[in-house]
Amino acid sequence: MNISLQRFLRHLYFLCQKELLSLFKDPRMRIQLVMPVIIEGFLFGYAANYNIEEVPYAVVDRSETSSARDFLAHVAGAPTFSCYAVCGNVQEVSTLIDAGEVLGGIIVPEDFEKKLEHGEPAPVQVITDGRNPMIASMVKSYVTEIAASWSEAKGFSRLPVSIETRTWFNPNQLSRWTFLPSFLAMIAFVQVMFLAGLSIAEEREQGTFDQLLVTPFSPTEILIGKATPPVIVGLFQAAMVFLIARFWFEVPFAGNLFTLLLTLFIFMVSTTGLGLSISSVAKNMQQVLVYLLVLMIPMVLLSGLVTPIHNMPEFLQIITYADPMRFVIDAVRRIYLEGAGLCDIAWDFVPMLAVAAVTMPLAGWLFRHKTT
Repeated sequence: MNISLQRFLRHLYFLCQKELLSLFKDPRMRIQLVMPVIIEGFLFGYAANYNIEEVPYAVVDRSETSSARDFLAHVAGAPTFSCYAVCGNVQEVSTLIDAGEVLGGIIVPEDFEKKLEHGEPAPVQVITDGRNPMIASMVKSYVTEIAASWSEAKGFSRLPVSIETRTWFNPNQLSRWTFLPSFLAMIAFVQVMFLAGLSIAEEREQGTFDQLLVTPFSPTEILIGKATPPVIVGLFQAAMVFLIARFWFEVPFAGNLFTLLLTLFIFMVSTTGLGLSISSVAKNMQQVLVYLLVLMIPMVLLSGLVTPIHNMPEFLQIITYADPMRFVIDAVRRIYLEGAGLCDIAWDFVPMLAVAAVTMPLAGWLFRHKTT
């Protein structure tokens, strides 16, 4: 092996050892690197859930007939619906919705049974809480499905066409199946950005930056040594989230572990370049935190984690091409749920590698500029 390469690898080893020791020698830092990941993994699995598991609702039965009671009993028998209150008028339902005690109300009109006997449509009013449009839409869809099944069971509706739906990759449409794979990328993104961003600024603030510069290490070796530990920590934290998703929440993994790790590694290299660039520019750790928050929030919002990218305005869709989170979330979801291989997600690598090709040399230039 070339002597210069041996020296480079030896220097890199010592620098990485120094950075990892500085991270893990403090018991509080060890807790900060492990416990938040575990807590957030469980929180995302349980709390970040768009599936409605319980729908408390109120009822106004103006018909008071056997058909109306049978229909309301059919609604109450649904697994997710629970009748919270029987009200005398719509104003009482409105009060309960305003207080957040129910998600909706079902109002059966006076002529409900009469219209059914004459073969006419018998509309039932469903009131939902529009302060959360997603939940309101889902409640309306659930009630519509229940009403359709009741009508068909009673022979009031005989549709010539039967629609059967099937959802690929997530048969039960569980939102945690979407969130937890995405959280692999997000936790790596947050931790890598913070660790890389604070690394150089922390040296300056502690007064050890000048001591580092007088060592036999070149600026490039110092930069690579600063970049490697955040990537290692990010992969470790992503592995913890993967274990929580796979074995605690039992989200089936359809892909290949090597493909998943390679995707996360490329993404972390690109985000490490961003963090080191910020750290090279900032004068202290407070500035780094401000810069990171200003940068990270738009990157998460534009990644497609919460809202689909195709729903964004066209100019924002163009901006998302500069966001590596957009492509890592797409790639991780496809690997985890679809079982996609390297060839299937190859185009997701291109923007991430492009960002890495820009940010890492930029971080190197800024670092050398600051040291001269």
